[in-house]
Amino acid sequence: MNLEYFIAKRLVTAKEYKSSISAPIIKIAIAAIAIGMVMMIISVATGIGLQQKIREKVSAFNGHIIISNYDNNQSEATLTPISKNQKFYPKFNSVDGISHIQAVATKAGIIRTEKAFEGIIFKGVGTDYKWDNIQEYLIAGHLPNLSSQLNSEVVISQFLADRLELKVGDAFNTFFIKENQNQLPNIRRFKITGIFNSGFQEFDATYIIGDIRHVQRMNKWTPNQIGAFEIFVQDFDQIQSVGEEVYQQTPSNLDSKTIIEKYSYIFDWLLLFDFNIIIILGVMILVATINMVVALLVLILERTQMIGILKALGANNWSVRKIFLYNAFYLIVRGLLWGNCIGIGVLLIQKYFGIIELNPENYYVNQAPVYFNLGYIAALNLLTVGVCFLVLLIPSYIITKISPIKAIRYE
Repeated sequence: MNLEYFIAKRLVTAKEYKSSISAPIIKIAIAAIAIGMVMMIISVATGIGLQQKIREKVSAFNGHIIISNYDNNQSEATLTPISKNQKFYPKFNSVDGISHIQAVATKAGIIRTEKAFEGIIFKGVGTDYKWDNIQEYLIAGHLPNLSSQLNSEVVISQFLADRLELKVGDAFNTFFIKENQNQLPNIRRFKITGIFNSGFQEFDATYIIGDIRHVQRMNKWTPNQIGAFEIFVQDFDQIQSVGEEVYQQTPSNLDSKTIIEKYSYIFDWLLLFDFNIIIILGVMILVATINMVVALLVLILERTQMIGILKALGANNWSVRKIFLYNAFYLIVRGLLWGNCIGIGVLLIQKYFGIIELNPENYYVNQAPVYFNLGYIAALNLLTVGVCFLVLLIPSYIITKISPIKAIRYE
Protein backbone atom coordinates (compact mmCIF):
# COMPACT_ATOMS: atom_id res chain seq x y z
CA MET A 1 0.00 0.00 0.00
CA ASN A 2 1.15 3.53 -0.81
CA LEU A 3 0.98 5.10 2.67
CA GLU A 4 1.30 8.70 1.42
CA TYR A 5 -1.52 8.23 -1.09
CA PHE A 6 -3.70 6.55 1.56
CA ILE A 7 -3.27 9.47 4.00
CA ALA A 8 -3.86 12.05 1.26
CA LYS A 9 -7.05 10.26 0.21
CA ARG A 10 -8.32 10.18 3.81
CA LEU A 11 -7.63 13.91 4.13
CA VAL A 12 -9.56 14.67 0.96
CA THR A 13 -12.59 12.55 1.87
CA ALA A 14 -12.75 13.66 5.51
CA LYS A 15 -15.83 15.74 6.42
CA GLU A 16 -13.82 18.34 8.31
CA TYR A 17 -11.75 18.85 5.16
CA LYS A 18 -14.80 20.33 3.40
CA SER A 19 -15.69 22.61 6.31
CA SER A 20 -12.17 23.68 7.22
CA ILE A 21 -10.67 27.15 6.99
CA SER A 22 -8.92 26.19 3.76
CA ALA A 23 -12.14 25.09 2.01
CA PRO A 24 -12.91 28.46 0.30
CA ILE A 25 -9.27 28.87 -0.75
CA ILE A 26 -9.27 25.36 -2.21
CA LYS A 27 -12.47 26.13 -4.14
CA ILE A 28 -10.88 29.29 -5.53
CA ALA A 29 -7.80 27.31 -6.61
CA ILE A 30 -9.97 24.68 -8.37
CA ALA A 31 -12.00 27.43 -10.05
CA ALA A 32 -8.80 29.19 -11.19
CA ILE A 33 -7.50 26.00 -12.80
CA ALA A 34 -10.88 25.32 -14.43
CA ILE A 35 -11.19 28.86 -15.82
CA GLY A 36 -7.57 28.80 -16.98
CA MET A 37 -8.11 25.51 -18.83
CA VAL A 38 -11.30 26.82 -20.46
CA MET A 39 -9.47 29.93 -21.67
CA MET A 40 -6.51 27.90 -22.96
CA ILE A 41 -8.69 25.40 -24.83
CA ILE A 42 -10.80 28.14 -26.42
CA SER A 43 -7.85 30.38 -27.34
CA VAL A 44 -5.91 27.55 -29.00
CA ALA A 45 -8.97 26.13 -30.77
CA THR A 46 -10.18 29.46 -32.15
CA GLY A 47 -6.67 30.76 -32.92
CA ILE A 48 -5.63 27.70 -34.92
CA GLY A 49 -9.13 27.39 -36.39
CA LEU A 50 -9.05 30.97 -37.69
CA GLN A 51 -5.59 30.48 -39.17
CA GLN A 52 -6.62 27.29 -40.97
CA LYS A 53 -9.92 28.72 -42.24
CA ILE A 54 -8.30 31.82 -43.70
CA ARG A 55 -5.58 29.71 -45.34
CA GLU A 56 -8.26 27.51 -46.89
CA LYS A 57 -10.16 30.49 -48.27
CA VAL A 58 -7.09 32.19 -49.73
CA SER A 59 -5.97 28.93 -51.37
CA ALA A 60 -9.51 28.19 -52.64
CA PHE A 61 -9.29 31.22 -54.93
CA ASN A 62 -5.57 31.19 -55.69
CA GLY A 63 -4.10 27.75 -55.06
CA HIS A 64 -1.04 27.50 -52.83
CA ILE A 65 1.54 28.45 -55.46
CA ILE A 66 0.94 30.63 -58.55
CA ILE A 67 3.08 30.33 -61.69
CA SER A 68 2.76 33.31 -64.06
CA ASN A 69 4.71 35.60 -66.37
CA TYR A 70 7.36 38.01 -65.18
CA ASP A 71 5.74 41.42 -65.58
CA ASN A 72 4.95 44.63 -63.73
CA ASN A 73 1.24 43.89 -63.64
CA GLN A 74 -0.05 44.69 -60.15
CA SER A 75 -3.69 43.93 -60.96
CA GLU A 76 -5.45 40.59 -60.71
CA ALA A 77 -6.17 40.57 -64.46
CA THR A 78 -3.93 38.63 -66.86
CA LEU A 79 -2.24 40.78 -69.51
CA THR A 80 0.35 38.48 -71.06
CA PRO A 81 -0.46 34.84 -71.78
CA ILE A 82 1.80 31.85 -71.17
CA SER A 83 1.81 28.54 -72.95
CA LYS A 84 -0.10 25.63 -71.52
CA ASN A 85 2.47 23.27 -72.99
CA GLN A 86 4.86 22.93 -70.06
CA LYS A 87 6.80 19.95 -68.75
CA PHE A 88 5.18 20.34 -65.34
CA TYR A 89 1.61 20.31 -66.67
CA PRO A 90 -0.76 18.50 -66.13
CA LYS A 91 1.34 16.59 -63.54
CA PHE A 92 4.16 18.25 -61.60
CA ASN A 93 6.02 14.98 -61.06
CA SER A 94 9.45 16.57 -60.57
CA VAL A 95 8.47 18.03 -57.17
CA ASP A 96 7.17 15.98 -54.26
CA GLY A 97 4.26 17.19 -52.17
CA ILE A 98 2.09 18.58 -55.00
CA SER A 99 -1.48 17.31 -55.15
CA HIS A 100 -2.94 19.25 -58.09
CA ILE A 101 -2.20 21.82 -60.78
CA GLN A 102 -4.74 23.79 -62.83
CA ALA A 103 -4.72 26.41 -65.59
CA VAL A 104 -6.63 29.69 -65.17
CA ALA A 105 -6.95 33.12 -66.78
CA THR A 106 -8.47 36.35 -65.46
CA LYS A 107 -9.92 39.46 -67.04
CA ALA A 108 -11.28 42.66 -65.49
CA GLY A 109 -14.82 43.67 -66.32
CA ILE A 110 -17.92 45.57 -65.21
CA ILE A 111 -21.26 43.94 -64.52
CA ARG A 112 -24.12 46.21 -65.56
CA THR A 113 -27.73 45.65 -64.55
CA GLU A 114 -30.77 47.90 -64.75
CA LYS A 115 -30.27 49.10 -61.17
CA ALA A 116 -26.53 48.86 -60.44
CA PHE A 117 -23.05 48.07 -61.68
CA GLU A 118 -19.98 46.48 -60.12
CA GLY A 119 -16.35 46.06 -61.14
CA ILE A 120 -15.29 42.40 -61.10
CA ILE A 121 -12.57 39.97 -62.11
CA PHE A 122 -13.80 37.17 -64.35
CA LYS A 123 -11.80 34.07 -63.49
CA GLY A 124 -11.76 31.64 -66.38
CA VAL A 125 -11.22 27.99 -65.48
CA GLY A 126 -11.18 24.72 -67.39
CA THR A 127 -12.03 21.07 -66.87
CA ASP A 128 -8.96 20.66 -64.66
CA TYR A 129 -10.26 23.17 -62.10
CA LYS A 130 -10.53 21.90 -58.51
CA TRP A 131 -14.14 22.75 -57.68
CA ASP A 132 -13.98 21.06 -54.26
CA ASN A 133 -12.71 24.29 -52.70
CA ILE A 134 -15.65 26.33 -54.02
CA GLN A 135 -18.24 23.59 -53.47
CA GLU A 136 -17.83 24.04 -49.72
CA TYR A 137 -19.04 27.64 -49.96
CA LEU A 138 -21.85 27.07 -52.49
CA ILE A 139 -25.13 28.17 -50.89
CA ALA A 140 -27.49 28.06 -53.88
CA GLY A 141 -27.66 26.47 -57.34
CA HIS A 142 -24.95 24.30 -58.84
CA LEU A 143 -21.50 24.58 -60.40
CA PRO A 144 -21.04 25.47 -64.10
CA ASN A 145 -20.75 22.68 -66.66
CA LEU A 146 -17.39 23.23 -68.38
CA SER A 147 -17.07 19.81 -69.96
CA SER A 148 -19.41 20.63 -72.84
CA GLN A 149 -19.21 23.38 -75.43
CA LEU A 150 -18.58 27.00 -74.48
CA ASN A 151 -21.49 28.28 -72.42
CA SER A 152 -22.45 31.32 -70.34
CA GLU A 153 -22.72 29.59 -66.96
CA VAL A 154 -20.97 31.28 -64.02
CA VAL A 155 -20.94 31.23 -60.23
CA ILE A 156 -21.09 34.54 -58.40
CA SER A 157 -20.72 35.51 -54.75
CA GLN A 158 -23.66 36.30 -52.54
CA PHE A 159 -22.08 39.69 -51.88
CA LEU A 160 -22.21 40.64 -55.57
CA ALA A 161 -25.60 39.01 -56.08
CA ASP A 162 -27.11 41.09 -53.27
CA ARG A 163 -25.56 44.33 -54.48
CA LEU A 164 -26.72 43.70 -58.06
CA GLU A 165 -30.07 42.20 -56.95
CA LEU A 166 -29.45 38.97 -58.84
CA LYS A 167 -30.34 35.34 -58.07
CA VAL A 168 -29.77 31.87 -59.48
CA GLY A 169 -31.11 31.66 -63.03
CA ASP A 170 -30.72 35.40 -63.76
CA ALA A 171 -28.64 36.64 -66.68
CA PHE A 172 -26.56 39.81 -66.78
CA ASN A 173 -24.27 41.72 -69.15
CA THR A 174 -20.57 42.12 -68.44
CA PHE A 175 -18.39 44.65 -70.27
CA PHE A 176 -14.68 43.89 -70.78
CA ILE A 177 -12.46 46.80 -71.82
CA LYS A 178 -10.08 46.08 -74.69
CA GLU A 179 -6.39 47.01 -74.55
CA ASN A 180 -7.04 49.52 -77.31
CA GLN A 181 -9.34 51.90 -75.48
CA ASN A 182 -10.61 53.40 -78.72
CA GLN A 183 -12.39 50.15 -79.51
CA LEU A 184 -15.78 49.16 -78.14
CA PRO A 185 -15.66 46.81 -75.13
CA ASN A 186 -16.38 43.14 -75.40
CA ILE A 187 -19.83 42.27 -74.07
CA ARG A 188 -20.67 38.87 -72.61
CA ARG A 189 -24.01 37.80 -71.22
CA PHE A 190 -23.63 35.32 -68.38
CA LYS A 191 -26.18 33.20 -66.56
CA ILE A 192 -25.91 32.53 -62.83
CA THR A 193 -25.99 28.82 -62.04
CA GLY A 194 -24.64 29.04 -58.50
CA ILE A 195 -24.03 31.49 -55.64
CA PHE A 196 -21.20 31.07 -53.14
CA ASN A 197 -20.37 32.79 -49.88
CA SER A 198 -16.83 32.30 -48.60
CA GLY A 199 -17.06 35.06 -46.01
CA PHE A 200 -13.76 36.41 -47.37
CA GLN A 201 -15.01 39.74 -48.63
CA GLU A 202 -11.82 40.58 -50.49
CA PHE A 203 -12.56 37.68 -52.86
CA ASP A 204 -16.36 37.67 -52.65
CA ALA A 205 -16.45 41.28 -53.82
CA THR A 206 -14.11 40.55 -56.72
CA TYR A 207 -14.46 37.19 -58.46
CA ILE A 208 -17.01 35.51 -60.67
CA ILE A 209 -15.96 32.13 -62.06
CA GLY A 210 -16.74 30.75 -65.50
CA ASP A 211 -15.31 29.17 -68.65
CA ILE A 212 -11.68 30.05 -69.49
CA ARG A 213 -12.55 30.00 -73.18
CA HIS A 214 -14.33 33.35 -72.81
CA VAL A 215 -11.04 34.99 -71.76
CA GLN A 216 -9.13 33.23 -74.54
CA ARG A 217 -11.56 34.43 -77.19
CA MET A 218 -11.73 38.02 -75.94
CA ASN A 219 -7.92 38.23 -75.74
CA LYS A 220 -7.54 36.43 -79.09
CA TRP A 221 -5.46 33.70 -77.47
CA THR A 222 -5.10 30.16 -78.74
CA PRO A 223 -6.58 27.26 -76.70
CA ASN A 224 -3.05 26.56 -75.39
CA GLN A 225 -2.57 30.06 -74.00
CA ILE A 226 -3.57 30.76 -70.40
CA GLY A 227 -2.98 33.34 -67.69
CA ALA A 228 -1.38 31.31 -64.91
CA PHE A 229 -1.03 27.94 -63.23
CA GLU A 230 -2.33 27.35 -59.72
CA ILE A 231 -0.67 24.60 -57.68
CA PHE A 232 -2.00 22.88 -54.56
CA VAL A 233 0.33 21.26 -52.06
CA GLN A 234 -0.49 18.26 -49.88
CA ASP A 235 0.76 19.81 -46.62
CA PHE A 236 0.40 23.55 -46.10
CA ASP A 237 3.20 23.52 -43.52
CA GLN A 238 5.57 22.55 -46.37
CA ILE A 239 4.45 25.34 -48.69
CA GLN A 240 7.69 27.34 -48.41
CA SER A 241 10.00 24.41 -49.21
CA VAL A 242 7.73 23.15 -52.02
CA GLY A 243 7.47 26.70 -53.37
CA GLU A 244 11.25 26.98 -53.59
CA GLU A 245 11.46 23.68 -55.47
CA VAL A 246 8.72 24.77 -57.86
CA TYR A 247 10.61 28.01 -58.54
CA GLN A 248 13.75 26.02 -59.36
CA GLN A 249 11.86 23.65 -61.67
CA THR A 250 9.97 26.27 -63.69
CA PRO A 251 11.45 27.88 -66.86
CA SER A 252 13.41 31.11 -66.48
CA ASN A 253 10.71 33.14 -68.25
CA LEU A 254 8.13 32.20 -65.60
CA ASP A 255 7.78 33.38 -62.02
CA SER A 256 6.29 31.45 -59.10
CA LYS A 257 4.93 32.81 -55.82
CA THR A 258 3.37 31.21 -52.81
CA ILE A 259 0.17 32.73 -51.44
CA ILE A 260 2.20 33.63 -48.33
CA GLU A 261 4.31 35.91 -50.52
CA LYS A 262 1.39 37.24 -52.56
CA TYR A 263 -0.79 37.95 -49.53
CA SER A 264 1.96 38.64 -47.01
CA TYR A 265 -0.17 41.20 -45.14
CA ILE A 266 -2.74 38.49 -44.34
CA PHE A 267 -0.25 35.84 -43.25
CA ASP A 268 1.80 38.32 -41.21
CA TRP A 269 -1.41 39.14 -39.37
CA LEU A 270 -2.06 35.43 -38.82
CA LEU A 271 1.37 35.01 -37.23
CA LEU A 272 0.27 37.37 -34.47
CA PHE A 273 -2.22 34.74 -33.36
CA ASP A 274 0.63 32.40 -32.40
CA PHE A 275 2.10 35.10 -30.16
CA ASN A 276 -1.30 35.85 -28.61
CA ILE A 277 -1.92 32.17 -27.90
CA ILE A 278 1.45 31.83 -26.16
CA ILE A 279 0.74 34.90 -24.00
CA ILE A 280 -2.70 33.56 -23.00
CA LEU A 281 -1.27 30.14 -22.13
CA GLY A 282 1.47 31.71 -20.04
CA VAL A 283 -0.89 34.00 -18.12
CA MET A 284 -3.47 31.27 -17.45
CA ILE A 285 -0.86 28.77 -16.23
CA LEU A 286 0.72 31.47 -14.06
CA VAL A 287 -2.63 32.31 -12.43
CA ALA A 288 -3.40 28.62 -11.86
CA THR A 289 0.00 27.90 -10.29
CA ILE A 290 -0.17 30.96 -8.00
CA ASN A 291 -3.57 29.86 -6.69
CA MET A 292 -2.33 26.31 -6.21
CA VAL A 293 0.75 27.54 -4.31
CA VAL A 294 -1.49 29.55 -1.97
CA ALA A 295 -3.83 26.58 -1.49
CA LEU A 296 -0.92 24.23 -0.72
CA LEU A 297 0.59 26.65 1.80
CA VAL A 298 -2.76 26.93 3.57
CA LEU A 299 -3.11 23.14 3.62
CA ILE A 300 0.38 22.79 5.12
CA LEU A 301 -0.31 25.40 7.83
CA GLU A 302 -3.67 23.82 8.60
CA ARG A 303 -2.09 20.38 9.03
CA THR A 304 1.01 21.49 10.95
CA GLN A 305 0.24 19.25 13.94
CA MET A 306 -0.29 16.26 11.66
CA ILE A 307 3.09 16.94 10.04
CA GLY A 308 4.73 17.01 13.47
CA ILE A 309 3.10 13.73 14.50
CA LEU A 310 4.12 11.98 11.25
CA LYS A 311 7.69 13.17 11.68
CA ALA A 312 7.71 12.05 15.31
CA LEU A 313 6.56 8.61 14.14
CA GLY A 314 9.55 8.39 11.79
CA ALA A 315 8.23 9.73 8.49
CA ASN A 316 10.92 11.50 6.46
CA ASN A 317 10.48 14.91 4.86
CA TRP A 318 9.92 13.60 1.32
CA SER A 319 7.24 11.19 2.54
CA VAL A 320 5.30 14.02 4.18
CA ARG A 321 5.76 16.26 1.16
CA LYS A 322 4.31 13.55 -1.05
CA ILE A 323 1.11 13.53 1.02
CA PHE A 324 0.50 17.20 0.27
CA LEU A 325 1.60 16.87 -3.35
CA TYR A 326 -0.95 14.07 -3.78
CA ASN A 327 -3.50 16.37 -2.20
CA ALA A 328 -2.60 19.20 -4.57
CA PHE A 329 -2.66 16.83 -7.53
CA TYR A 330 -6.22 15.88 -6.61
CA LEU A 331 -7.22 19.56 -6.64
CA ILE A 332 -5.51 20.10 -10.00
CA VAL A 333 -7.31 17.10 -11.53
CA ARG A 334 -10.67 18.36 -10.26
CA GLY A 335 -10.03 21.78 -11.78
CA LEU A 336 -8.91 20.24 -15.07
CA LEU A 337 -11.97 17.99 -15.18
CA TRP A 338 -14.33 20.94 -14.86
CA GLY A 339 -12.25 23.04 -17.25
CA ASN A 340 -12.18 20.34 -19.93
CA CYS A 341 -15.92 19.69 -19.69
CA ILE A 342 -16.79 23.38 -19.99
CA GLY A 343 -14.14 24.16 -22.63
CA ILE A 344 -14.97 21.21 -24.88
CA GLY A 345 -18.69 21.94 -24.45
CA VAL A 346 -18.20 25.54 -25.59
CA LEU A 347 -16.16 24.38 -28.61
CA LEU A 348 -18.80 21.85 -29.67
CA ILE A 349 -21.58 24.43 -29.37
CA GLN A 350 -19.60 26.91 -31.48
CA LYS A 351 -18.62 24.27 -34.04
CA TYR A 352 -22.16 23.02 -34.68
CA PHE A 353 -24.24 26.12 -33.98
CA GLY A 354 -21.85 29.02 -34.75
CA ILE A 355 -23.13 31.23 -31.93
CA ILE A 356 -20.13 33.60 -31.93
CA GLU A 357 -20.17 35.66 -35.15
CA LEU A 358 -17.37 37.82 -36.51
CA ASN A 359 -17.21 40.73 -38.90
CA PRO A 360 -15.83 39.35 -42.20
CA GLU A 361 -14.40 42.77 -43.09
CA ASN A 362 -12.00 42.46 -40.15
CA TYR A 363 -11.57 38.71 -39.66
CA TYR A 364 -12.31 37.30 -43.16
CA VAL A 365 -14.84 34.84 -41.68
CA ASN A 366 -18.52 35.10 -40.69
CA GLN A 367 -18.18 33.16 -37.43
CA ALA A 368 -15.40 32.07 -35.12
CA PRO A 369 -14.00 28.82 -36.56
CA VAL A 370 -13.01 26.01 -34.21
CA TYR A 371 -10.10 23.58 -34.53
CA PHE A 372 -11.13 20.60 -32.43
CA ASN A 373 -8.35 18.14 -31.72
CA LEU A 374 -8.08 15.89 -28.67
CA GLY A 375 -4.29 15.82 -29.08
CA TYR A 376 -3.77 19.50 -28.28
CA ILE A 377 -6.32 19.31 -25.43
CA ALA A 378 -4.36 16.44 -23.89
CA ALA A 379 -1.13 18.41 -24.38
CA LEU A 380 -2.60 21.43 -22.57
CA ASN A 381 -3.65 19.21 -19.65
CA LEU A 382 -0.21 17.62 -19.39
CA LEU A 383 1.46 21.03 -19.63
CA THR A 384 -0.70 22.42 -16.82
CA VAL A 385 -0.16 19.40 -14.57
CA GLY A 386 3.59 19.39 -15.24
CA VAL A 387 4.12 23.11 -14.59
CA CYS A 388 1.90 23.15 -11.49
CA PHE A 389 3.58 20.06 -10.03
CA LEU A 390 7.08 21.44 -10.56
CA VAL A 391 6.16 24.80 -9.03
CA LEU A 392 4.46 23.14 -6.04
CA LEU A 393 7.71 21.39 -5.14
CA ILE A 394 8.98 24.76 -3.92
CA PRO A 395 6.32 25.57 -1.26
CA SER A 396 6.25 21.92 -0.16
CA TYR A 397 9.90 22.40 0.87
CA ILE A 398 8.58 24.32 3.91
CA ILE A 399 7.69 20.95 5.42
CA THR A 400 11.39 20.15 5.81
CA LYS A 401 11.75 23.19 8.12
CA ILE A 402 8.93 22.20 10.45
CA SER A 403 10.16 20.90 13.83
CA PRO A 404 8.13 17.92 15.20
CA ILE A 405 8.12 19.27 18.79
CA LYS A 406 6.97 22.78 17.82
CA ALA A 407 4.47 21.38 15.32
CA ILE A 408 2.79 19.11 17.87
CA ARG A 409 2.40 22.10 20.24
CA TYR A 410 1.13 24.27 17.39
CA GLU A 411 -2.38 25.68 17.99
